[in-house]
Amino acid sequence: MGNSCSCCSSCFGKRSRTGLYEPLLQDNEREAIAELLQYLENRSDTNFFEGEPLQALSTLAYSDNVDLQRSAALAFAEITEKDVRQVGRDTLDPILFLLQSHDVEVQRAASAALGNLAVNTENKLLIVKLGGLDQLIRQMGSPNVEVQCNAVGCITNLATHGKKQQHFLFLFVNVFLIFFIDENKTKIAKSDALRLLVDLAKSKDQRVQRNATGALLNMTHTQENRQQLVNAGAIPVLISLLSSQDADVQYYCTTALSNIAVDGGNRKKLAQTDSRLVQYLIALMDTKSLKVQCQAALALRNLASDGLPPLLRLLKSAFLPLILSSVACIRNISIHPANESPIIDGGFVNPLIELLAYDDNEEIQCHAISTLRNLAASSERNKRAIVEAGAVERIKTLINKVPASVQTEMTAAIAVLALSDELKQRLLSMGVLEVLVELTSSSNMEVEGNSAAAIGNLSSKVKDYTPFVKAWNTPSGGLEKFLIQFLSEQQDIAFQHIGVWTIEQFLDGGESVQRIFNEGQVPKVEQDENAEDSDGDIFALAKRVYHILQQTRDSNKKSSQKKQR
Repeated sequence: MGNSCSCCSSCFGKRSRTGLYEPLLQDNEREAIAELLQYLENRSDTNFFEGEPLQALSTLAYSDNVDLQRSAALAFAEITEKDVRQVGRDTLDPILFLLQSHDVEVQRAASAALGNLAVNTENKLLIVKLGGLDQLIRQMGSPNVEVQCNAVGCITNLATHGKKQQHFLFLFVNVFLIFFIDENKTKIAKSDALRLLVDLAKSKDQRVQRNATGALLNMTHTQENRQQLVNAGAIPVLISLLSSQDADVQYYCTTALSNIAVDGGNRKKLAQTDSRLVQYLIALMDTKSLKVQCQAALALRNLASDGLPPLLRLLKSAFLPLILSSVACIRNISIHPANESPIIDGGFVNPLIELLAYDDNEEIQCHAISTLRNLAASSERNKRAIVEAGAVERIKTLINKVPASVQTEMTAAIAVLALSDELKQRLLSMGVLEVLVELTSSSNMEVEGNSAAAIGNLSSKVKDYTPFVKAWNTPSGGLEKFLIQFLSEQQDIAFQHIGVWTIEQFLDGGESVQRIFNEGQVPKVEQDENAEDSDGDIFALAKRVYHILQQTRDSNKKSSQKKQR
């Protein structure tokens, strides 16, 4: 604070009808004001939570003069805004007394001060012990939005864990304190606070809404508290707020619903409350906030614990809207790695493969192949299951008949499957390489790039390079045309990188592949002295490849000359 404090500017009396000031203040109150002003002048060197500074504040707080109470409440709010520490009962008692005032300004400032102090872990238990929770619950019912907001914010702080001390000497103390902080949550859950929080979450004021949903989220970490939330009618309110324009409200509600869905009984209630819940969560997967996306995926995963069998039935429906919504849902659920195996074990692979041929709706095809790609992402077992179910054969049959958007997803899926060392030779024997080679000349850059990446993945550490030798010139100019095209100076740097990297895989593959380069046309790629640093890796890689090629050709030339002699 600066040279003076606005909280003490109107405490000395009111003008009477005669024009004179009436002596409204007691002597001890006058002294307290004078002392407080002096302390505020030197606030950086003053501890307001003990001794004479606290006594001066307390005198104003306990005064019958509402102006003095306002001054005390404002002073507490301003001081605790910048100075938060562990305090004792002597500090909390006058603030809690001010909370009981009938004056809205006093309530607002006192609740703000209490909320500031509630950030400190040690203060949380004492506030509840002194009856602060009951008073805050009453403040939540205030007609004043500022008072509501501060009360909800303070309850949020009371229900939130503070930072744990790092030093081992404090470990036992922290465990003990956390036990009582959880006890705070239990007291909140069993009081009228939950009902009021649920009502406040419906407030049209975004600040109140944000604080209320944040407090509700903090109550979802134990099964008992979650059940109390459900009983208080929180589920429909949380679901309705998923469409909020505020990212924090979206996050709090999505996370709270995800936690509530951990319990089997609650999952049924969630499904019964609003049949559009899954659609809302799917929509949040496209939001700009990454944390909301993540929580939406987790909520879908938790809901899927009971929801996979019904979802599978919908996937097999003959009604297009049901198929579209269910395949979109399973695609989003499949994004989380923990869901991959349950989906495969639940019998989804074959229906998804069947939907690849659903040419009445491009979006369904895209969702189906995208799901298969997600399922294959992190497990050799899942990749093998997808291949053995006939996905690759179906892709080969359809890939030249489907729209570019579906081709993009199909080539991306093959690129993922081609990462499996176990499956590479099998994929090559299916004739996948020939299909990919043709698609490297696609007019769609994504299809072109995915196809090239898939070829690169197939060429890495494969046991038998015969399929690559056979595909050197055919089909459609073969691998030779693909490499020349991707190594062109006019080509995108990312495509150049794919081309050079693929050549390096071939060179590491053995003599059968090196023979191709001895006989074929391989463009020379040299480093441009003016190239940007971001392009350094491609030129270094290209230089290495060219150097290996030169060594190979020189070695073969010398060998040929020896034979002639």
